[in-house]
Amino acid sequence: MGESGPYKGDKKRLRGKLGKPAILEDWISTVTPLTVGESTYEVIFDWDEEIGLPGGFLIKNLHHSEFYLMTLTLENVPGHGQVHFVCNSWVYPAKRYTKDRIFFSNQAYLPNETPELLRPYREEEMVILRGNGTGMLEEWDRVYDYAFYNDLGDPDDEEKVRPVIGGSSQYPYPRRGRTGRPPTKLDPKTETRIPLIESLKIYVPRDERYGHLKMSDFLAEGLEAILKFLLPEFEALVDDTLDEFDSFEDILNLYNGGIKLPEGRLRDEVLKNIHLQLLRELVRSDGEGLFKYSTPQVIEANLSAWNTDEEFAREMLAGVNPVSIQLLKEFPPTSKLNAKLYGNQNSAIRLHHVQEHLDGLELHKAIKSNRLFILDHHDSLMPYVRRINSTSTKIYATRTILFLQNDGTLKPIAIELSLPHPEDDKFGAISKVCTVAKDGVDAVIWMLAKTYVTVNDSGVHQLISHWLNTHAIIEPFVIATNRQLSVLHPINKLLHPHFRDTMNINATARTILINSKGILERTFFTGKYSIEMSSSIYKDWVFPNQALPVDLVLRGMAVEDSNSAHGLRLTIEDYPYAVDGLEIWSAIKTWVGDYCKFYYKNDDTVQNDTELQSWWAEIQEEGHADLKHEPWWPKMNTVQDMIDNCTIIIWVSSALHAAVNYGQYAYAGYPPNRPTSSRRLMPEPNTPEYEELIEHPKKGFLKTVSPQVQSLLSVSLIEILSRHPSDEIYLGQRECPEWTMDAEPLTAFENFGKKLKEIEKGILKRNTADTRLKNRNGAVKIPYTLLYPGSEEGLTGRGIPNSVSI
Repeated sequence: MGESGPYKGDKKRLRGKLGKPAILEDWISTVTPLTVGESTYEVIFDWDEEIGLPGGFLIKNLHHSEFYLMTLTLENVPGHGQVHFVCNSWVYPAKRYTKDRIFFSNQAYLPNETPELLRPYREEEMVILRGNGTGMLEEWDRVYDYAFYNDLGDPDDEEKVRPVIGGSSQYPYPRRGRTGRPPTKLDPKTETRIPLIESLKIYVPRDERYGHLKMSDFLAEGLEAILKFLLPEFEALVDDTLDEFDSFEDILNLYNGGIKLPEGRLRDEVLKNIHLQLLRELVRSDGEGLFKYSTPQVIEANLSAWNTDEEFAREMLAGVNPVSIQLLKEFPPTSKLNAKLYGNQNSAIRLHHVQEHLDGLELHKAIKSNRLFILDHHDSLMPYVRRINSTSTKIYATRTILFLQNDGTLKPIAIELSLPHPEDDKFGAISKVCTVAKDGVDAVIWMLAKTYVTVNDSGVHQLISHWLNTHAIIEPFVIATNRQLSVLHPINKLLHPHFRDTMNINATARTILINSKGILERTFFTGKYSIEMSSSIYKDWVFPNQALPVDLVLRGMAVEDSNSAHGLRLTIEDYPYAVDGLEIWSAIKTWVGDYCKFYYKNDDTVQNDTELQSWWAEIQEEGHADLKHEPWWPKMNTVQDMIDNCTIIIWVSSALHAAVNYGQYAYAGYPPNRPTSSRRLMPEPNTPEYEELIEHPKKGFLKTVSPQVQSLLSVSLIEILSRHPSDEIYLGQRECPEWTMDAEPLTAFENFGKKLKEIEKGILKRNTADTRLKNRNGAVKIPYTLLYPGSEEGLTGRGIPNSVSI
């Protein structure tokens, strides 16, 4: 279909002129293998010079099954040479469509610059992608639409009833992709769930599933295998000691010898049903041990370093959740909880708890010189502590005070454990303050206090830092982009790689991970309140604060300084996440700036871009509708607005997600280092539990943290989550080299890739050559590589994929 020549497709508008149809007659018999599952074919087109430069082509699939169309390249186009069409789309039989499928060439156009004869096709394609908002969506539908998280619970089962998340002031949330399944009979507001065995059939637009080798499909099938076959086996294996590990040696056996399944039908059933290569690797069978996991890095170099105060603190700067620590700006710490509902929730930590641990500094000088920090999991958890503690789980709301030492490392000096008043929340918190100790009973109490903090941090990490702030937040941007920005739009081309597989992985999460009685509820202390709690945190989510420099300043981890690199001076110079992150952030922003300025020469072009304005409005009004009236939403009036907003989207989708996801197995693959729940509160003096804790501290620890089944389930999950698949596409890479016909953006992207290679060299140098930087490896000797852009497949602990794809 060319850009010139009138063609009256309807009575109102001119359309591009269509060439003669070309038929691919031997696509079944002629196969030229490129890689597994890929083939290439030649098609002869009759050329009519009146058609002009082809701007798009229509395709009909007259076969009975769908196929995946990757690219079409026209050779020897007069005056133009090659013309590329990057398709990357599933094409279903023609009977499934009301209009023929169309694919456009790689030339990007702003809406008002689109050749007139292509405009109707551009606009019609957008109408198809929006759908009509009704009916159950089928796999061949190409519809992007919004829905609440109303498919996590099951009103037919009292234990699985969950509130609808999103669409109310009580439970605000980002929107997810609509599936259109019918409502349940008992609750018309809740959507019917699909059976676990059909988890891969949950609707997402088929193009969001990409190839058959995608990691999310591995995850879905892998988790299904874990729930259906491994979980019953785990439960059958546990002995009669209250479902806990009897010793640390039992835990180490997970990596050394494995756990043997009893011979017989159950073992045969497990082996028969775990058919995926990934799961065969995960659940290794060498004839001796069945459940044998890779040794996590945190215990590879030293079996006990994980349990030191230094490592406990270092992981707040370079571990799997380096985004929660803050500068302590006032002492004692205060609460922002509503005093009418929760009474006095201010901290009980006082001067005498911390003074002797400040290396001779007076408290006010330590605060003034930015030497005190806090990991504060008090206000976010306190409203849920009473409900959580009414179950078999027992937690505290915690505050942890840390001191910055002269060598640049942090040491924890006080931990506050808080419970709601036994009579009523409005009477405030009942708090216990534990201080650092090396010997005797106080050292055992201190070890357990750190454990309660780590349990909290594990839940906050998985629910907030990981799920909410990357997976859930980004999905509305994916939907809005497909609904409002044509594939011809330059911003669609910019952002599209950063949305790869996100809707798919989130749909899988809704069926297996975050649903009622799913793996997350089974393994984390938040239990059935997990997504409800993340909804509570979402109330305070602010889009512009997701920019790394803004986040660091807000947490007091950096101050603006025009004389420092990236315009920021870090409060802790050796803060690996921030140091590496700012380099990645700066590279992304430079790339986005170069790209956007090519297409938008002035602010008027931004304001007059109808698709861009509709996109930005829909993100707020539909995608994040529960927060649409917030005054903090950035404008989309200038070229700089666009650069800033797109940089945040790409940062969250790529680097932020990498920083909080791919280190999970290295640190949490050893359950004692990152336990996900606790089963009892701190034993009180003069009780049998207290005596046992003093006499056998390790046994007391194991009776407190996650039980055996939960630990096995959690380790199985995060080993899958931490892996890179073989077809991963990393930051600075594109699936197709000919993704645009514009030379300047291609050059800018090439420069972006070169900059990322420089950053990789800098990261390696900091990890190995600069011995002053003690936080980059620590006593556990895990180099900080989570923001190292490139990687190979597998459990590498490095690599920034383009998108939230696992």
